[in-house]
Amino acid sequence: MLFNSLSFIVFLVIVLTLYYSKIFNWTNKKRMLLLASYVFYGLWNPPLVVLLWISTVVDWTAGRKLAVIENQRKRKLWLLLSMFVNLGFLAFFKYGNFLLENFTLLVNAIGWDFKPLPMDIILPMGISFYTFQTMSYTIDMYYKKTKPYTGIEPARTFLDFALYVTFFPQLVAGPIVRAKDLITQFYEPKKATVKQFLWGLFLLTIGLFQKVVLADTLLSGTADDVFGAKDILNSVDAWMGTLAFSGQIFFDFAGYSTCAIGIALMLGIILPDNFKYPYASIGFSDLWRRWHISLSSWLRDYLYIPLGGNRHGITRMYVALVLTMLLGGLWHGAAWTFVVWGALHGSYLIIERLLKNVVKIKINAWNGILLALLTYTCVNITWVFFRAREFGTAKNLITSMFFMNEDGEKILQYIDILKVSIVITLLFICHWIMRNTSMKEMSTKVNPWVFGIFWAFLFFAIIISQGSGEQFIYFQF
Repeated sequence: MLFNSLSFIVFLVIVLTLYYSKIFNWTNKKRMLLLASYVFYGLWNPPLVVLLWISTVVDWTAGRKLAVIENQRKRKLWLLLSMFVNLGFLAFFKYGNFLLENFTLLVNAIGWDFKPLPMDIILPMGISFYTFQTMSYTIDMYYKKTKPYTGIEPARTFLDFALYVTFFPQLVAGPIVRAKDLITQFYEPKKATVKQFLWGLFLLTIGLFQKVVLADTLLSGTADDVFGAKDILNSVDAWMGTLAFSGQIFFDFAGYSTCAIGIALMLGIILPDNFKYPYASIGFSDLWRRWHISLSSWLRDYLYIPLGGNRHGITRMYVALVLTMLLGGLWHGAAWTFVVWGALHGSYLIIERLLKNVVKIKINAWNGILLALLTYTCVNITWVFFRAREFGTAKNLITSMFFMNEDGEKILQYIDILKVSIVITLLFICHWIMRNTSMKEMSTKVNPWVFGIFWAFLFFAIIISQGSGEQFIYFQF
């Protein structure tokens, strides 16, 4: 079920009506939310709900055992069971075809004529998100991150844990929420205040506006045309297509996260921010503190730091950084283009750290915006590999962007170029202005009548947009 569909609006109204009715106590409301979450996910492909059930039962059991068992060998076995099940599902459903294709290429290269039958594996929607979320719980339990160490404690009931794994607003594309930030909210009855409910409804509106109007209606067509082109393009078209995708993926993904945060808030549940105006980042360390925050913090805590982080010398730190970004790239998709995307980000982070040791720059408003533009330009180079289906497409676009194809084809109309230029310019300016504040803070400074008119405009734009109800990009991850 898609947020940007009429069926979801009906679904949400029913859920809110039942949630705020007085016929259910808190436990039954949680049961209703759990059932609604399974319905939300199951309407896409009902049998794959079984994967959610298995992950939930395994990690609930492993977490309970890890919270009480002292024998280190047994603790490690329970952790390995959780990781085997979760990563096993991820490896099979997400990377099965990718691994088979690469194995076939390898053995054929050494002379073995191997032609496997197609596997035709269906990728369960959002499997990377809920796998990382539930797995973080058992890892925390293994390292005894329980009360009184960090304030985290094992889930009190199976219902609380199952709802943590499947909570429908953020189930399919995040934010990836830690147990300490969500499970504990289910222990006591939750009810949004009037201000919280209205703000949540506004966040849902602005999230849908980002997805339906900006990502799908204004930018996706240009990005699809450029990345789907068979011919080598001229520099302007290559840059416009790449810029269009950079805007599309931000509005699409940030739009989903904003919707998720807003829907949860309407229920009285607080979810963490997942984006903080990343295209105004000054450098790549800053970028990963602003882009997909829940994933970058997960990779930091459960991969980069266990690999050594910055505690064992420069060389070990750089190796850990590159491995983290490579696996972060592979997390996004089963293709070598995603690995290159991760490798580029890892390289950028290393270069940035090396330069900071040599060049000391005092950031001000003038050089700050230039550094932000430089960062954004470098980010767009990485987006080429993220979006391109094949390396040939990426190569053609990169060479065109750097003016190496003098006779490239022109496929975009002037209106497309103008549209992308205006949207991306406004996007960058907005991010720069908002980089040290938030929508909530800004809303308190706006006249209520002006705010109401702006909200009405967002709603009207969503209604009249010609979007076709496209799924969110990150559903495939």
